[in-house]
Amino acid sequence: MFSDNRVEKMKNVRGSKELFESLNDATAREMKVSMQYMMQHTLYSGGGSVVETKSLGTRAGKFVASHSPVFLPGKSLKKIAVAEMKHAEAIAERVSSLGGEPTTQPAPFKIGKTLKEILGIDKAEEETAINLYNQIIAKAGQEGDETTERLFRRILSDEEKHHQIFTSLLETVIE
Repeated sequence: MFSDNRVEKMKNVRGSKELFESLNDATAREMKVSMQYMMQHTLYSGGGSVVETKSLGTRAGKFVASHSPVFLPGKSLKKIAVAEMKHAEAIAERVSSLGGEPTTQPAPFKIGKTLKEILGIDKAEEETAINLYNQIIAKAGQEGDETTERLFRRILSDEEKHHQIFTSLLETVIE
């Protein structure tokens, strides 16, 4: 929800309040998962007590812990975290370009304690993004906002790839 100050500023924006709320939800979500994925990568690769490391030798464990593309060329949890931050930046820039005020607060995030839990959380996050971004694409289309629609089609493509990665890795986890 927008504060009174933001509602006042919204009077000069191009786009509906509903679209701006969805764009800010998307920005908060992207900031959230960027931090979530980076913390998961950091905690898991460090082998600390926060995350159980019994499945570190698995394909999925190496993915979560890798700084380099061990078995999925160009992909690691850290790289996905960086991609998500770029999404947050692009969405916030779009909000600003439409005359709105982008949120600066990420949504709360979860880390997980086991590899299976981490990948399950991350898969669910990508499913949430896919649903939200399809709604934003539809709303932007209804409002004739081709730029926002195009931006979210590109981001949606990335999110679908991330979902496939997490789904595939989740299937390889040995408990």
